[in-house]
Amino acid sequence: MAVDTIQPTIHADLPKARARRESQLGLMWRRFKRHKLALVSLWVVVIFYLVTLLAEFLAPTDPGAYSARYTYAPPQGIHFFAVNEDGGWEFGPYVNGYKTEIDPVALRRTFVIDEETRIPVRFFAESKPYMLAGIIPMSVKLMGLENPRDPFYILGADRLGRDMLSRVIHGTRISLSIGLVGVTMSLFFGIVIGGFAGYYGGWFDSAVMRVVEFIRSMPTIPLWLGLAAAMPKDWSALQTYFAITLILSLIGWTELARVVRGRFLSLRTEDFVTAAQLDGASDWRIVTRHMVPSFTSHIIAAATLAIPGMILAETALSFLGLGLQAPIVSWGTLLQDAQNIRTLATAPWLLAPGICVVIVILALNFFGDGLRDAADPHGR
Repeated sequence: MAVDTIQPTIHADLPKARARRESQLGLMWRRFKRHKLALVSLWVVVIFYLVTLLAEFLAPTDPGAYSARYTYAPPQGIHFFAVNEDGGWEFGPYVNGYKTEIDPVALRRTFVIDEETRIPVRFFAESKPYMLAGIIPMSVKLMGLENPRDPFYILGADRLGRDMLSRVIHGTRISLSIGLVGVTMSLFFGIVIGGFAGYYGGWFDSAVMRVVEFIRSMPTIPLWLGLAAAMPKDWSALQTYFAITLILSLIGWTELARVVRGRFLSLRTEDFVTAAQLDGASDWRIVTRHMVPSFTSHIIAAATLAIPGMILAETALSFLGLGLQAPIVSWGTLLQDAQNIRTLATAPWLLAPGICVVIVILALNFFGDGLRDAADPHGR
């Protein structure tokens, strides 16, 4: 009789015991998987960041290679199956060629897809030697043509006859890396400055908060105009890239610093902080080893939601001519070619970088929402 009454209690307590043994990250992942839209967004973000790592391999051509013969050439659709001599279907990827016509109204040359001309496409095609991610020497591309002189514009060509697909792929690396590096630096500044402001309080806290309020009150556009004018014109593309990243980070840390400061104000009176102080731990150790890990999940969610802001800032600044400039290829610099109505009417494929921006921003926001819900200690 006693066994029968004890046994159900043991089985009922097993899930609770298992939950107690599960780590915080394990609990977050279990909650996160329930958010289907966030899970799909995670895979979208992973795919885009894989593109940044494999940009040289995925891009069919060099992003700077141009051909005046194919300016504003329309996109060529890839066909994976072709009709063989026996009338059946066989796997043979190809794209159609172009033929030129004269627009009777505008009296200018236009390209039309020639369905009678087939240009074979090869996967893992041989190419000129290059360095994958600047580290691994390779001479193979994901896609290529048997005859490199044939046109190959899956996403069309721009005003100089450059392949838009290759430029969008390489632009993904710049735009997404600025967001990732910028948020990493903002996290460092926000956690350290906001953490010590909340930990010490007093005049140091007041001084930090006045600096934060001053930075947040500054108008954005005039600030960027002044910073763009202050940058030396003889700087290389790499120096400009790091300068933009640093500036975005120095401005983007303020919001996280306010959140961390408020959290530290409530944590500094907790028993585990007092115990660490009585044990003789230094202030740096108390902040980094005891207080910050207590809300790591919130920091991860805040960082995920901050990356879209960094990407949008870089894209907007480069689009306005205040950020990165040619020959650097980013989504913002690519969108500079789509600033006039004539271009949009005749070459709408130049908006492809804008579509990528929308997809990535939505994916990062959905992913951040799911991560925030998963990190909520009161979530189910």
